[in-house]
Amino acid sequence: MFFLQTNGSGVLSFAGVSASAGQVIQAVSATDSTERATSSTSFVTGANTLSVSITPSSASNKILILVSSSGYTGGDNTAYYTLYRGATNLGTADGITMFKTTYGYGNIGFMVFDSPSTTSATTYQVYMRSDALTVRLNYGQAVATKGFITALEIKG
Repeated sequence: MFFLQTNGSGVLSFAGVSASAGQVIQAVSATDSTERATSSTSFVTGANTLSVSITPSSASNKILILVSSSGYTGGDNTAYYTLYRGATNLGTADGITMFKTTYGYGNIGFMVFDSPSTTSATTYQVYMRSDALTVRLNYGQAVATKGFITALEIKG
């Protein structure tokens, strides 16, 4: 973005506007309305499950990732959800969020503030795992089944 500036003596010129630290300088988003299921006790994902790719403009910039979806767990079971940057789990062995219930479903929402330290395209994707029984992502009916992921590049 550019703006017109003066030097105080009537001479006009164009100058560039740069972002200040903490400002959002890029946003990308994706949705997934396909219900995904697993009974794996290791984190897995289906093809294209809540995935977004962003290319930071500076290695010192941060990425804020926001995730919202619906989940399900069958039986006396726990569903675990996490976020991967490429092959790296950004959560713990138990992920970033979880819920435990007997045949229940609910909303899943979390955010991660990441420092990828790169200017290469970076992919973030939601993974899930189970204690033993089936767990689901994008579970339910109608609009509530759609999962959303948004990545915001924050000036460092």
